[in-house]
Amino acid sequence: MDLMSASRISGTALAAHRHKLNVIAENLANVDTTRTEEGGPYRRKMVVFKGKDIDSFESIVEKNMRRKEIGRIELDPIEVGEGPPPENGNGVVVDEIVRSQEDFHLVYNPAHPDADPETGYVKMPNVDHLTEIADMMVARRSYEASVTALSNTKSMVTKALEIGK
Repeated sequence: MDLMSASRISGTALAAHRHKLNVIAENLANVDTTRTEEGGPYRRKMVVFKGKDIDSFESIVEKNMRRKEIGRIELDPIEVGEGPPPENGNGVVVDEIVRSQEDFHLVYNPAHPDADPETGYVKMPNVDHLTEIADMMVARRSYEASVTALSNTKSMVTKALEIGK
């Protein structure tokens, strides 16, 4: 593996973890959203990465069209995967974003506008603060590890150029 490939791999990891952090932030921002465009409370989103044997750009687009038909979240590979996957199948991209199928939390609040008129319970999103913060810490540490790998690659390139003088 050459040093440029190592840089590309680290770059794809940075983009993927940045996207995961954005999804976690969206989950935390919607922790109290009881009414969405789809109807009902907000459902937690989860990021699925794909690495090593990454499909071609065209097959990612085809998979996204199939996901739309089966109810998964449609992804735009340019926005989510940050462009076509790296050459030689090395790196990581956001493969898909799925909605959690966990049950909603029921909270008794008869005064809430979205409360069930008979029981007084409100369906709250299935987002757990603790889980989101733990996921955020893991994503942040992974992001930092990718930054360190990229920094070390840059240092090796610099040293190789100094040797060549």
